[in-house]
Amino acid sequence: MSDLRGALIGCGFFAVNQMHGWAGIEGVAIAAICDRDPARLAAMGDSFGIERRYGDAETMLREVRPDFVDIATTAPSHRALVELAASLRIPVICQKPFAPTLDDARAMVEACDAAGVPLMVHENFRWQSPIQAVGRALRSGAIGRPFFGRVSFRSAYDVYAGQPYLAEGERFIIEDLGIHALDIARFLLGDASAMTARIQRVNPRIRGEDVATMLLAHKDGATSVVDCSYATRLEEELFPQTLIEIDGTEGSLRLGANYRLAVTSGGDTRHEDVSPPLLPWASRPWHNIQESVAAIQRHWVEALRAGREPETSGRDNLKTLALVEAAYASAAKGGLTLDPDAQ
Repeated sequence: MSDLRGALIGCGFFAVNQMHGWAGIEGVAIAAICDRDPARLAAMGDSFGIERRYGDAETMLREVRPDFVDIATTAPSHRALVELAASLRIPVICQKPFAPTLDDARAMVEACDAAGVPLMVHENFRWQSPIQAVGRALRSGAIGRPFFGRVSFRSAYDVYAGQPYLAEGERFIIEDLGIHALDIARFLLGDASAMTARIQRVNPRIRGEDVATMLLAHKDGATSVVDCSYATRLEEELFPQTLIEIDGTEGSLRLGANYRLAVTSGGDTRHEDVSPPLLPWASRPWHNIQESVAAIQRHWVEALRAGREPETSGRDNLKTLALVEAAYASAAKGGLTLDPDAQ
């Protein structure tokens, strides 16, 4: 396999996982990194032995001319960086949330289309091995045609300690976490034609919502509930596990606590442990997310080498982002049912 030289923009909290992920893929190397914060840039460069370090993204991309760029910055910076990469004909991976607005997201997709370069959004939750196991069980036909689903993420984990900016935005849980759960619902049950949402702010020390409940009508006929909470204190803290229920015409499946999958079909129930592997650089309880980072990056490399569109392309992610916007709009209107395609 030919070598691929990548570049990373953004050396923050989560990007360390991406650097570990790239290091584990044969034939891929990160040739340069960029961050406006000299301390973060130095820490990342020293940790991973990257000598070429830049404080300006355009200078880095013009000098290094990488085979792809991994943008791991916050959403407000994405459009300018994606359009810069597109102008230089450099394939792009962009962190989620893809953009602050759908207009920005559409512009980024159009820029990459016009330049003829691939664009993938780092929407990694669907790449967790337990979620992939649910997808395989569903596609096997064992439970028949799905008619109901639930994607649930409920926790009281202190996410603000490592990412204090999460407490400061007017939008929080749907934009940061719910976007993953909504993408999982799309991955498993298909696109949605209607959205109804309610949100709450339970924690008085944050600005945005920390609880969200969303009802989706899927175009293939299923109904799903997507619920997220960072205000739920449970007997067993399950962070960062996503729980899934799907009922079908011939059976049901449940992804329960601690990655236990139960598939009921034909009067029998099959139980399977679908725990994610603990990669050498990963740590509990984050290992399921860390594993999904490595998995989505492998998918990117395979797609790039094969010349095919990645599964979580910019174009695909517009549909997930439209669900996020529809959820906020619905909640603002007291739970009015809205069409995501109209956003």
